[in-house]
Amino acid sequence: MGLATRRNGDAVVLAPSGDLDVESITPLAAALTEAGGTATGPVVVDLSRVTFADSTTVNVLLQAHGSLGPRLRLARPSAFVQRLFGVIGLDQALPVYGTIEAALAPGRPGRPGRPGPSE
Repeated sequence: MGLATRRNGDAVVLAPSGDLDVESITPLAAALTEAGGTATGPVVVDLSRVTFADSTTVNVLLQAHGSLGPRLRLARPSAFVQRLFGVIGLDQALPVYGTIEAALAPGRPGRPGRPGPSE
């Protein structure tokens, strides 16, 4: 798994790529913890380049949501991730946005749901 991190004002965008599983999730988990301690704005996880995710990924995202609350925003889930979230209902529990720009928008409350084309 690769992980790109960038700051956008007071927000952080984390962009993992490849497979996210028990053997590769540690960098994302650590980056989420660090972002929670250093960023004051949204913490966006761009999931567009994730090719596989398992229950470990789900647990890491739920734990991050527990500590970050509505600051955690998921964006651009890949087809695989979108299917996974839909099957387990995670897209109803965590805010999912169709674009990074929508996830970064100030004042937008985090809301659960599937990403729409205009988000």
